[in-house]
Amino acid sequence: MATMISPTAQSVLLEGVSWATYECLLTDFGDSHTVRVAYDQGALEIMAPSYAHEQLNNLMAMIVSFVATEMDIDFENAGSTTFKRADMGRGFEPDSCFYLQHVAAIRSKRTIDLATDPPPDLVVEVDISHPSLNKFPIYVSLRVPEVWRHDGATLQFFRLSGDWYTLTPESSLFPFLVAEVLAGFVQQGMAYGIIPMIRACRDWVRAHRQ
Repeated sequence: MATMISPTAQSVLLEGVSWATYECLLTDFGDSHTVRVAYDQGALEIMAPSYAHEQLNNLMAMIVSFVATEMDIDFENAGSTTFKRADMGRGFEPDSCFYLQHVAAIRSKRTIDLATDPPPDLVVEVDISHPSLNKFPIYVSLRVPEVWRHDGATLQFFRLSGDWYTLTPESSLFPFLVAEVLAGFVQQGMAYGIIPMIRACRDWVRAHRQ
């Protein structure tokens, strides 16, 4: 079993881990979200988010919720829910995730089983630690339609197209929202605070809303 620890000691990667061990770790961690766990056919990542990581994550999740509300789009913030498929040997806990197009399918659910329930429509991924597990093969196999990824410097939108993700400037979930604009709101939130960010976001949405 190989181990790699990031320079910031926030991410640990293990190889050759069994599905049973992964399940045991999830049971041990329970509902605690002090760490995030991802599993990809024997590769296991345990990541403890830093303040910088959570700051980015929270700002992006706040913008998603605000834009959906302004556009009168029903949504469910599923946070860092554990999504997994034993038959595929893959599982992940997103930084944030949302149901938008399939919100009605999971509204009354107490638990989500990807064998019968849809995956989240949007996953927000913040990846500022290195090395880290490439989670895109997990998202593809579990058929997550859209991923927003921020690496601490650049924000990118990815849309599922066939068997892989295509980099796209615009979100398919929010028709006129582009990555460049969202990145500007995030930067504004980091520099000036939440209230100025929300005001700017509100004005922009209302100006572009049909």
